[in-house]
Amino acid sequence: MGKKGKKEKKGRGAEKTAAKMEKKVSKRSRKEETFLYNELYVYNIRKDAWTKVDIPSPPPRRCAHQAVVVPQGGGQLWVFGGEFASPNGEQFYHYKDLWVLHLATKTWEQVKSTGGPSGRSGHRMVAWKRQLILFGGFHESTRDYIYYNDVYAFNLDTFTWSKLSPSGMGPTPRSGCQMSVTPQGGIVIYGGYSKQRVKKDVDKGTRHSDMFLLKPEDGREDKWVWTRMNPSGVKPTPRSGFSVAMAPNHQTLFFGGVCDEEEEESLAGEFFNDLYFYDATRNRWFEGQLKGPKSEKKKRRRGRREEPEGGSKLACGGAGTQAPVEVVKEVVTEDGTVVTIKQVLSAPGSAGQPQSEDEDSLEEAGSPTSGPCPRSNTMLAVKHGVLYVYGGMFEAGDRQVTLSDLHCLDLHRMDAWKTLVEMDPETQEWLEETDSEEDSEEVEGAEGGDEDEDEDSGEESGAED
Repeated sequence: MGKKGKKEKKGRGAEKTAAKMEKKVSKRSRKEETFLYNELYVYNIRKDAWTKVDIPSPPPRRCAHQAVVVPQGGGQLWVFGGEFASPNGEQFYHYKDLWVLHLATKTWEQVKSTGGPSGRSGHRMVAWKRQLILFGGFHESTRDYIYYNDVYAFNLDTFTWSKLSPSGMGPTPRSGCQMSVTPQGGIVIYGGYSKQRVKKDVDKGTRHSDMFLLKPEDGREDKWVWTRMNPSGVKPTPRSGFSVAMAPNHQTLFFGGVCDEEEEESLAGEFFNDLYFYDATRNRWFEGQLKGPKSEKKKRRRGRREEPEGGSKLACGGAGTQAPVEVVKEVVTEDGTVVTIKQVLSAPGSAGQPQSEDEDSLEEAGSPTSGPCPRSNTMLAVKHGVLYVYGGMFEAGDRQVTLSDLHCLDLHRMDAWKTLVEMDPETQEWLEETDSEEDSEEVEGAEGGDEDEDEDSGEESGAED
């Protein structure tokens, strides 16, 4: 499913209200439009090239859905839910449909099964044994919104949904959280975002930083239990819109995101491009520090007292210390505007990451290395021990920029980022007019949800009039 070039109506991964975004958009001199896709792209690592794959009868265009790959049937890509928004943002829709892409035959199939989750966006889904486990998300209509903390399981053998009822105190309702499977067979939920109405037309957002473990009770797959987790180590700062992937050694990789400062009439955020790893075996967080190219390390050993040459922003500190480095990047938009991005990189070898002689430590003295600019809602994938980072979005003032660059990082060497595809300014759309005919066509093709549906549950939370 393609999220390529997506400009999301709700700001941070479809997790802010339409009312707040309308206030923000009204202050812009140019009109922002939203474009959704249902295109499928494949990146060939060996050829270093993207290929668009046209397969008949794909799911309707959407974003903020979940996609999971499983090995069954020669390889399958399962897609659930998500949302549709018209280019002008006036029409909005949540899906509750389930699709599977059969990779062996390159065919799409919509799987219709009763008893599944309600229409939603921002949920999370993972493959667990021969099931898909889905948690959380949110639904928003023109009148109200609701966040979820329910759990559903889809059986890949019987193609049936079942709602789980875990014992214990679980996470509060939220969307956009981390969800990953541990080597011990449990499922970790971390962080996420939710909001509550504090007064008429005013909502207060919450960035969660708690962690929970969901696991079968006494080894039974029909009985589950929640447990609150308190991991040690250096934890990520509170944020939303971060991305996760499974790294080597069964660790969960955590990248980027945004920390929003919300006011009644504005929304500003600090974007990140840092890396964290969660080791479920040790129940510990640690930062991902780059070692730097070997040539740079040798140079420092030969002349530690040498001052940096002109133009370098590396400041010398005390013995064995290095000051943070400021890296400046420029992105040119389609109208010729230059957006300057400043990011401060902490010096490698800083405190916070566990050091051990017998483990794959990701920390070693080396020169700071810039990589993807700070961003949220990035797509991550790990293949053969290499992390691939595609796209995402960031904001500079009132301008929201959708990215299409591609970077990679060897997670075993952790030496330096490599840019595979530079940012293409032409992919950033800031147009003046909308296409009402396209809006109507897309809504007519949408299936699987109801704008006015309200799923009453003691495990759900939302705004009240």
